[in-house]
Amino acid sequence: MDPLATHIMVIEDDASLAEWISDFLIDSGFLVTVANRGDEAVEMIRTDEPALVILDVNLPAMNGFEVCYEIRRFYHKPVLMLTARGDESDEVSGIEAGANDYLIKPVRPRALLARVQSLLSRGETVPSDKNSRVFGELQINSESRSVSLAGEPIELSTHEFDLCWLLSENANVVMSREDMINKMRGIEYDGFNRSVDILISRLRKKLGDNDQPPNKIKTVWGKGYMFISDAW
Repeated sequence: MDPLATHIMVIEDDASLAEWISDFLIDSGFLVTVANRGDEAVEMIRTDEPALVILDVNLPAMNGFEVCYEIRRFYHKPVLMLTARGDESDEVSGIEAGANDYLIKPVRPRALLARVQSLLSRGETVPSDKNSRVFGELQINSESRSVSLAGEPIELSTHEFDLCWLLSENANVVMSREDMINKMRGIEYDGFNRSVDILISRLRKKLGDNDQPPNKIKTVWGKGYMFISDAW
């Protein structure tokens, strides 16, 4: 096995399926490790830092949604979720938890490989150091309080920068308006959360998040907002 091969972690409690996926990916040139429980997977991801995680929804101890939400506090690389259910609500739950893509069982080999290659091609979004974060063409530096997009500096107000930094710190995790207000000093809660909504609108405009609906700082209806790490 090539020690320089890209490392993929498969989290699947069905032993035969986990073995099949693992063998297929190894034959495709990847280094693969397998976890069978959600709680164990969280610690393995933290320790091993795989380039990509393939995550089943139905797991013992912690389900896939819970695992995804938990690892998004420290893991900023692609997550591909697997489920036997085709319910749209599952897909929404997966995206809200921080998954990058979704594949419904039974898994087809060519479809799996295409999704894996596509996710890996987007590159890493791991912060370069504690003061600087890089997400594609977006660079944020807390020490200089500067933001640039595709090499062009972006002028942000104090609150706009604080919100940008906070969202990037919680990339791929849904943040409620109340959470943002509680973690940002100086921003007022007016009872209708309009202060956060206005800041989000301004931030999207300055950062070129102009699609409808926005795809870089997503609105998660009824819950809040989510900074998408691989959309930049």
